[in-house]
Amino acid sequence: MKRREFITLLGGAAAAWPLAARAQQSAMPVVGFVSSRSLDGSARHASAFRAGLSETGYVEAQNVTVEYHWLGGENHRLPSLMADLVRRRVAVIATAGDPPSLAAKAATATIPIAFGVSGDPVGHGLIASLARPGGNATGINFFTTEVLAKRLGLLHELVPKAVRVAVLVNPTNSPSAESTLREVPEAARAIGLEVQILKASTSREIESAFATTVSDHADALFVGPDGFFNCRRVQFATLATHYAIPAAHASREVVEVGGLMSYGTDLVDMYRQVGVYTGRVLKGAKPEDLPVVQSTKFELVINHLTARVLGLTVPPSLLASADEVIE
Repeated sequence: MKRREFITLLGGAAAAWPLAARAQQSAMPVVGFVSSRSLDGSARHASAFRAGLSETGYVEAQNVTVEYHWLGGENHRLPSLMADLVRRRVAVIATAGDPPSLAAKAATATIPIAFGVSGDPVGHGLIASLARPGGNATGINFFTTEVLAKRLGLLHELVPKAVRVAVLVNPTNSPSAESTLREVPEAARAIGLEVQILKASTSREIESAFATTVSDHADALFVGPDGFFNCRRVQFATLATHYAIPAAHASREVVEVGGLMSYGTDLVDMYRQVGVYTGRVLKGAKPEDLPVVQSTKFELVINHLTARVLGLTVPPSLLASADEVIE
């Protein structure tokens, strides 16, 4: 081969390399990941989702692209966000939380959905049955509603003199609010507690809810599971300490920043399982044939320092049963 022909061939190959790289990149499937929670404090959840993907052979940026959308409780963004994901025909929509999952189901009947929900996925119309979901959605049911009564009982065990408990829900998260207002009053009556219902969907309303809790002489606060509430975890911990109100939460993140106690699903494991199901769908499995997985990992976390600040003595039996005690 002559030198000029070789240089021409080499130049053409060099020009083709970026095109090939772009073609390979564009050929990677895109996953639209949507969580009710905020990015702040969710690094472990994103890592767990990626770990689940890797269990099925998918590594982010190597053979799959993941677009992360952390709502921070701003559920009003969901319709436009889901419409954009559907318009661009992402390969899978992975959701964590009831509002994103319901919004995804409302937006598409064809794009596969791998969800993590706390409420009843059958009752909410996400699937036909746990064993055979049908349609385009399947995933993980992490039983937040089923552990509400258990969490209230643990709060009562920690604060045995409590008679009146304020229950706070976010009305913009209707699945969670409805479940909480259905389950908690019934559980409260069973153990002789009075319930006061409060609602908040903004930071200012959270402040008002605490002020009302104090003025109405509630002995403790039960915080309903909600992505926005989790985003305001520092505010919750600060106000609870300021007003000396024992409060129970759904997720450990609040306890890690000074909240009193939490009981609920191990969310790290839930995110991992959503990643596994996302990977299985990418490999060709149909959501209609993948049974919904039910969470089996639950955790009780107690902040012993906060308990002492509030003047509470944690029963030895409760300390022994806790998955983690923060000193």
